[in-house]
Amino acid sequence: MDSENFLSLPMIDFSNSDLRPGTATWDLVKSQVRKAAEEYGCFQALFNKIPEEIQKATNGALEELFQLPLETKKCNVSEKPFHGYLGSSSSAVSLYESLGIVEPDIYEKVENFINVLWPEGNVKVSKILHSFSEPVLELDQIIRRMIVESLGVEKYLEEHMKSTYYFLRVAKYQTPQTTEKKTGLRAHTDKNTLTIFYQNQVDGLEIQTRNGDWIPVKFSPNSLVILFGESLKAWTNGRLYSPFHRVMMAGSEPRYSAVFFSVPKEGYIIKALEELVDEDHPLQYNPFDYSEYLKRRFADNSKIISVPPLKNYFGA
Repeated sequence: MDSENFLSLPMIDFSNSDLRPGTATWDLVKSQVRKAAEEYGCFQALFNKIPEEIQKATNGALEELFQLPLETKKCNVSEKPFHGYLGSSSSAVSLYESLGIVEPDIYEKVENFINVLWPEGNVKVSKILHSFSEPVLELDQIIRRMIVESLGVEKYLEEHMKSTYYFLRVAKYQTPQTTEKKTGLRAHTDKNTLTIFYQNQVDGLEIQTRNGDWIPVKFSPNSLVILFGESLKAWTNGRLYSPFHRVMMAGSEPRYSAVFFSVPKEGYIIKALEELVDEDHPLQYNPFDYSEYLKRRFADNSKIISVPPLKNYFGA
């Protein structure tokens, strides 16, 4: 069922200069984040710390990346599932291709990624991707701290923050050259902790509500879309929602996106906090190794999954 004329994501403003822990502004935004996490598993964030010039430069850098020859892009390889190049030659989705950058908040890691694609280097693109990633990381940490505080489990804050690394996936969605919507990326849930979406001016992202309606997301200027992943849902014993989402493309303009993930580190065991398990909230998931879950999801990537796979694999 589609209800694009009636539904929209919650919009939460992170632009207030008084947004600091302990302030009334912080507490207000924190309550809004918690409510959105429980009801939708996502929201739009108004965030003014990515200057317009960085946004424009990022759009240009994405175009430059995907203009590279296919064989060059396929040099973006990784032993970790979903961390290297994905495209028409390695995916069932012909409209979609993407590249992965591990730890984009560290300039040397971005430079290493760029040097694989441009052996002579490309300082301009390296600096743009790094400059984009720094404020997005700040937003990730604000939101995760708010979730931890709202659940009353502040004693785990440091451990939680240290349990992840950052990963940036940049993508291009080809134009289907039709007014009929075609699948750019099929419906799935995110495996990681938190996901932050940025795009150029071409829409396509759709998020499914708890009752099965699809919300086509209309990005506003200076807005990002925040989505809670299955790992955070399991760590909070199902207190948060992790929605299915997809990309549907139409028209003649390509869509470029940059998706910033916080990801559990190699070998990290995700276990529901004991403080969040009680008679009203029985254990939802058994402890699991995130790396093993990632491998299983990659192995099942060709399957169409209609229920959240984490529950199938590790449901209590």
